[in-house]
Formats: sequence, C-alpha cells, structure tokens
Amino acid sequence: QVQLVESGGGLVQAGDSLRLSCDASGRTSSDYAMGWFRQCPGKGREFVAVISWGGITTYYADSVKGRFTISGDKDKITIYLQMNSLKPEDTAVYYCAVRIGRAVRFEDYEYDYWGQGTQVTVSS
Repeated sequence: QVQLVESGGGLVQAGDSLRLSCDASGRTSSDYAMGWFRQCPGKGREFVAVISWGGITTYYADSVKGRFTISGDKDKITIYLQMNSLKPEDTAVYYCAVRIGRAVRFEDYEYDYWGQGTQVTVSS
C-alpha cells in the first residue's frame, strides 16, 4: 500500500508561480511512475505530468509544457510540480498518483494510488 499526501496549493494571481509537493509512504516496487493530474469542477481528471523512475523520464501535457516542471526523489518517493506563469485555466484540484510498473500511462484509470488533492486557484 502507498499513501500519498499533496501540499503547496493556494490562491495566486495570473503569472505567479507555485510549487506542489507529494510525499508518499508505504512500499512500492522499484519500477513505478508518479504523476500529477488535475480536475476542474464538472470535468474528469486530466493528465498534467509524469515522471518514470524506471527510465527517469518525464512527460507533460501540451497545455503545461514549458511552464510546469516535474521532479522528485526516487528514494524518498517524493515528487514536486513547479508551476510557473500560471493561468486562470490552471485552476483545479491537483492530484498526485502512483502507477506500479515500467510503462508510462496518461489516463487516470491506469494509476493505482491517489492522494486527496490540493486546490490551486489562479485569479485573473
């Protein structure tokens, strides 16, 4: 079992930056991926970014590419999401998730463990 706790959300203005953190506890295999998803009211969870420890590679949604950076510490099972140049459309609840295995996936149903989420609100 893996437990995930997100932190770092808040209310900011357009153009500002935020850094989200996700701390994991429990045990997992050596090959896993940790990712960030977000959900706006009335919509499904949307892929934002993922880091795969198997190959230490990263992937981003087109909507955040160049503005957001995912990083982390594999041994601590911790990841971060540095969000720069925030836009009102980035407003959402941001979730951290873990997928066990080597393959990188971008759909929320492919992930095995989820945090409770942290709210990010960007005002115009």
